[in-house]
Amino acid sequence: MADKVYPDAKTALEGLTFDGMTVMAGGFGLCGIPENLILALRDSNAQNLTVISNNAGVDDFGLGLLLHTRQIKKMVSSYVGENKTFEKQYLNGELELEFNPQGTLAERIRAGGAGIPGFYTKTGVGTLVADGKEHKDFNGETYIMETGLVADVSIVKAWKADKAGNLVFRKTARNFNPMMATAGKVTIAEVEEIVENGELDADHIHTPGIFVQRLVQGTFEKRIEQRTVRA
Repeated sequence: MADKVYPDAKTALEGLTFDGMTVMAGGFGLCGIPENLILALRDSNAQNLTVISNNAGVDDFGLGLLLHTRQIKKMVSSYVGENKTFEKQYLNGELELEFNPQGTLAERIRAGGAGIPGFYTKTGVGTLVADGKEHKDFNGETYIMETGLVADVSIVKAWKADKAGNLVFRKTARNFNPMMATAGKVTIAEVEEIVENGELDADHIHTPGIFVQRLVQGTFEKRIEQRTVRA
């Protein structure tokens, strides 16, 4: 079996980055994001990236770092909210944005990973989301067609992995990560702990190692996006 474990995020990305590539980046807000791989992607200086992610983090952390360096040409997302750089670049016409309802985005990624080129959904019918998309009626109801999404590279964050690449996600970090792991031509997972093969309970594995080509153990800041405290 090929060795999937790499010494650091920079090495794990070697040979995979290029200008104009499409990247899926797991996480929701700042929860479950591949912090180290995002930094390595920034340092690779790859330009004109299309990034598929629920959002773009915050201005100075997560994918916001790639917006700051203007390496991202297009975002495929469902939420802008916490990132002023994202908002500013979009409103100034400097960043392309393909907005998706959140459930539609999740299903487009799942479909891509399952080899499904397209599907029909009622979500977005009669709104701007439906503009330019094929409409079809089923049982008297109108649906629009959405396409599956696939990336050149998926970067995901998991809690544990074994050396075969089997992944376990923890709590709400199990958001977009599992489906993105299936939808990358190459998937790199950064994890908090790597154990020997056989140490993970097979019944606890969320993503089978067949979907994961490279692994790196990282250190994590795990920044809190919005800190709310009592007076």
